[in-house]
Amino acid sequence: MRLTSKGRYAVRAMLDLTTHSSGNPVRLQEISTRQNISLHYLEQLFRKLRNGNAVKSVRGPGGGYVLARSMDQITIKDVLDCVGENINPAKDIVGTEAEQSNTVEFHLSKNYFQNLGIIMREYLSTTSLGDLVRKAKEIEIPTTEAPVATATAAPTTETNTGFGGAIRNPIGEVNQ
Repeated sequence: MRLTSKGRYAVRAMLDLTTHSSGNPVRLQEISTRQNISLHYLEQLFRKLRNGNAVKSVRGPGGGYVLARSMDQITIKDVLDCVGENINPAKDIVGTEAEQSNTVEFHLSKNYFQNLGIIMREYLSTTSLGDLVRKAKEIEIPTTEAPVATATAAPTTETNTGFGGAIRNPIGEVNQ
């Protein structure tokens, strides 16, 4: 159930491509520089994204990559699937473990994690690159400068930098 850097970098790179393409090809070197991701690693990821029909490559001068479909048609689940990210929290609960652990507790926990996997897949399937790009327009990126304290400023406990807002509303409960 662990989301690896492969999945996180693929989503970041796809968001960068979506934001900076405007219909024109974007070079991996540009994405690498902006996102601080190794060019070699991006080449591997984009090979998988191309094979998964998430991006198309454009050859020649001014070439690079463009989205293969509209940003609203490419979900985060699509991106993670393309790069081989497995987000199933119950993937290890099969075979001999199931045969050796035929208890109520085993079955309750197995069902719980299978339901969690369903919720995760649904959430990732209902969030598109377009949703995240639109959300980015609402976010204020904090500066690295320390805020200037003034004598009249009241202390605040707010720590929201704008990054914590939900993309989608909660899905709800899943009955077991």
